[in-house]
Amino acid sequence: MSAPTRLKIPDTGSSATENRADGLAAALHRGEVFASDCPSRAVLKRMTSRWGVLIMVALLSGTHRFSELRRKINGVSEKMLSQTLQWLEDDGFVRRTSYPVVPPHVEYDLTPLGREAAAKLEDLVDWIEDSLPRILAARPKN
Repeated sequence: MSAPTRLKIPDTGSSATENRADGLAAALHRGEVFASDCPSRAVLKRMTSRWGVLIMVALLSGTHRFSELRRKINGVSEKMLSQTLQWLEDDGFVRRTSYPVVPPHVEYDLTPLGREAAAKLEDLVDWIEDSLPRILAARPKN
């Protein structure tokens, strides 16, 4: 039996201390989504919730009023729509513009950060819709 093959990692010329420091800086910059106390988890939870995804993708088509979003996203309650819009606004993805008129007129649209995130979510939604027959076929038959 031969000895196991070992991979040789090329020497980059940097010390172990520098590598650890670079890794730590990168981890702090990127976040640690697998760590229970990482703030990126709250953003991930809110943005990728069912309603978060649908709101973000709906707003890709432009500015919407609350009632327009509610009609467009069939099945969302007023409470969940309002709460999710607030979360997305807090995270900097959605901009809420309130006009001082009677009756009140409020519009929602995506910020530049929101457009960037929504485009990625739209890719996921498109993939799910395109792959739905395969996904359904993969489910266990009862």
